[in-house]
Amino acid sequence: MSELLRHAVREPPRKISPIWLVPIVAGLIGAWMLWHNYTTRGVLITIRMETAEGIEPGKTFVRAREVVVGRVVDAELSDGFDYTLVRVRMNPGTQRMLKIDTRFWVVRPRIGAEGISGLNTVLSGSYIQLQPGKAEQSVNEFIALEKPPLAPPGAQGLRIVVTGDRATAASVGDPVEFQGYNVGQVETAEFDVASRQLVCQLFIRAPFDRLVTSNTRFWSGSGLQLRLDASGFSVGVSSFESLLGGGISFGVPEGLAPGEAVDRGARFRLYADEEEARQGTFKRVLQYILLIDGSVRGLAKGAPVEYRGVRVGTVVEVPYDFNHETALSMVRAPIPVLIHIEPQRMGGLDAVINEEAWQQDFDQLIGRGLRASLSAANLLTGSLLVDLDYYDDVPEYQLATYQDLVIIPTVAGGFAELEQQLASLLDKLNQLPLEPVLSHAGGTLQELQRLAANMNSLLGSPETQAMPAQLNQSLAGIAPDSDLYQDLGQTLRQLDTLLRDLQPLVRTLDEKPNALIFNRKDSRDPIPRAAE
Repeated sequence: MSELLRHAVREPPRKISPIWLVPIVAGLIGAWMLWHNYTTRGVLITIRMETAEGIEPGKTFVRAREVVVGRVVDAELSDGFDYTLVRVRMNPGTQRMLKIDTRFWVVRPRIGAEGISGLNTVLSGSYIQLQPGKAEQSVNEFIALEKPPLAPPGAQGLRIVVTGDRATAASVGDPVEFQGYNVGQVETAEFDVASRQLVCQLFIRAPFDRLVTSNTRFWSGSGLQLRLDASGFSVGVSSFESLLGGGISFGVPEGLAPGEAVDRGARFRLYADEEEARQGTFKRVLQYILLIDGSVRGLAKGAPVEYRGVRVGTVVEVPYDFNHETALSMVRAPIPVLIHIEPQRMGGLDAVINEEAWQQDFDQLIGRGLRASLSAANLLTGSLLVDLDYYDDVPEYQLATYQDLVIIPTVAGGFAELEQQLASLLDKLNQLPLEPVLSHAGGTLQELQRLAANMNSLLGSPETQAMPAQLNQSLAGIAPDSDLYQDLGQTLRQLDTLLRDLQPLVRTLDEKPNALIFNRKDSRDPIPRAAE
């Protein structure tokens, strides 16, 4: 045994088998792939949507100009189950498109006022459209649009906001027109409950966006406009497109400079019509009060204030400052009416208006006899206007105020004066002694009735009714072949012969009236004979 141990040889330890290189290399490659995928993968963003209709994780793509830039990886409800959160893994290199003004919306088949869109998704399925933003701030959370914007992605133009009081003034897809030309569309239209106003976002296509300036006015442009006011009856017809669905029109009022260009997101007021938009340009005003003794029926807000037919202002409130206390005080007091005198109507829209100087000048005009009265604006509707004019036989002006506003004295005129004259005429008619006249007229009427009865009795008698037959019989006797007719003809011929025979006698008497007494022959005067 010991001999065997002496001859034993110690062998070196075995080396690692080359087979282990395979899993090691595979692990290194996998780790490198994981690291490379982690470092080069796109950003993960979250899109808030009302509903995930048509969205399938792993299958729904995000596209920009028909190029795939991301894929939906997850979709879940919010904590309060109010909306859906869709997570999208963007492709590498798309981070620069994800700005605060980047917009997302789901492209699916849609039919609405703006037209038909998304038909290509019937077979391919819905997808998320991305419109890159241009702002500097980058974000990873977005809110998707409920409807796709009407302007195509990347379209050049201007987006502005208009606000109006009428909730039905415009809807999504309505045209935006300038002098009848379609230059844009209404992209969004929402009613703001807090301000109780309609808020619309408009997109004006380039190069028409240069028409929108600081002095531009927007108004609701219905296809058919009917207007009946102090100037008469007018009918306006816009384009056929707005005739069907309405729309919004804009322009710069006549007499106003175009103004300066506006930035994106500028806000404008939406007026009810073009006339209201034009009236809204007069912002520099002088406030006065009228105290009307008579009725103000027919005088409404917006009625014109005219000076000898030229509009110089507008009625603002009828009655002014009307509440419980003032209503009790108005039982026998005049009704206050607030009016605005608009100097821009007289000095030009671009004129520099000094309200204090205009106020002093206008107060002096009142002191010289300028008075206000109510006149008929439209006889068909019964509307009234305020007429300013000079009067010589008015009391001296005494400065008075109502609620710290200067009062313009009023005089009776127009319908008020006509009503007074009519009332005076009715009073005089009431004082006339009409009863004797009516009694005499009644007696005369009875006499006429008796006379009419006698005439009816006379005409109804047999003798009167037989007279036409007797007359016809008498006339029938004077026929050309009757003896009476022959005798009458012979008598007329003899009368004609007699008249011809008398003509020489008549002529002689005409020349010498004494021919019946003296001889008609000429005789010389007798010559006396000489004495024998």
